[in-house]
Amino acid sequence: MPGPRPTPTYLRLLRGNPSKRPIRSEPQPTQTPETPDPPPFIVGYAADEWWRCGPELHRLGLLTPSDVMPFAAYCQAYARWRNAEEALYQMAERDPVTGALLVKSADGNARQNPLVRVARNAANDMLRYASEFGLTPAARAHIASGVYGGGPSGKFDGLLG
Repeated sequence: MPGPRPTPTYLRLLRGNPSKRPIRSEPQPTQTPETPDPPPFIVGYAADEWWRCGPELHRLGLLTPSDVMPFAAYCQAYARWRNAEEALYQMAERDPVTGALLVKSADGNARQNPLVRVARNAANDMLRYASEFGLTPAARAHIASGVYGGGPSGKFDGLLG
């Protein structure tokens, strides 16, 4: 479909409805009382990230059983990025001249270290997934009040809750 992606009803209600168009709600997934467990392939740094962000996302209603796989993709991208950055750091300690940004190719010429591309691609994936869950400042900036607002209370507090 051309045009901007649809905004979830929950976010449209939090932002307000300046266009005054009717708001049709989409189906809502079932929310469990506890944070969903990660899939079995989420291990290491990915599992650490799951348990760092997951409980807060669950509390905000943004991590339901239906959201487990997209959030798992975010956690895997985080783990891939962190592993690549740590490997680059270890290589940079042994290469003070280029900081491991360049490596010698088979023909003897210098070229970009493949880990730089791995880290960049993983960071791009991680940020794309993170914005889907409101984990970036730019994603949170779109929400004027409500979950992230925390501003002064008013006479309409609790109306949307």
